[in-house]
Amino acid sequence: MQLLTLGYSPCPNDTFIFYALTHSRIETGNLRFREILEDVETLNQMARRSKLDITKVSFHALGYLREDYVLLRSGGAMGNGCGPLVIAPEECRMEDLRGKTIAIPGGLTTAFLLLRLFDPSLGERVKVMPFHAILSAVKNREVDAGLIIHESRFTYQAAGLKKVLDLGSWWEGLTGLPIPLGGIIAKRSLGAECIRNIELAIRHSIQYAQENPQEPKAYISRHSQELDEAVIEQHIGLYVNNYSLDLGEDGLMAVREFFRMAEENGLISKTSKQLME
Repeated sequence: MQLLTLGYSPCPNDTFIFYALTHSRIETGNLRFREILEDVETLNQMARRSKLDITKVSFHALGYLREDYVLLRSGGAMGNGCGPLVIAPEECRMEDLRGKTIAIPGGLTTAFLLLRLFDPSLGERVKVMPFHAILSAVKNREVDAGLIIHESRFTYQAAGLKKVLDLGSWWEGLTGLPIPLGGIIAKRSLGAECIRNIELAIRHSIQYAQENPQEPKAYISRHSQELDEAVIEQHIGLYVNNYSLDLGEDGLMAVREFFRMAEENGLISKTSKQLME
């Protein structure tokens, strides 16, 4: 038996995806998985220290991890209309935020790299905080604006906050491609056969949850920052899609274009390593 560490976030899409895999609901051969639930920025940093065999990471973080990890086709977060938002206490324009303090959910998040691709000057004054703390920080004017992800996308309006820019819509309009938010990666050292088996197990885990959507609900709610059932369902409906089962060719094109733009702007280093096994 091979025991592997598996990192993912407590967000509803990840707990939905990995429920069957970590609760012995599907056949995994000689592979066993030890779940490690942390926010995505913590997982990004753990992967940079090679602490996890398999993990969810921001695609931004993967830009620094390609020497030691490969991207899996299944389990990630990608799609249309699901990108990070810039919000503020009142209506304003993005240029109004230059020189202002923006709360971000982590220096290695895809959201932050998108912000820097949109306007590099907006990355000069940022305050890193857990993603679920950003709404209150903006509402209480501890910061001038916030970069929000995950459940906050569905709840910022109830907090009386205003959308300044949808970075996902900006990306889609610029490239015509889906927005690559987070991917599942595995250590290259595990070997090609093991990596293929992991990828297949993740795909089966998603299919199990899709066929038995009521079963993971208690697990999902226990770990969610936003316990409202309607918000949880919105979250899963938006972030678990066909790209979660398989990135597909347009999904891979999106990832490669994301890295090309970041490399061209000097935001990540180039690598000779293949993206996938």
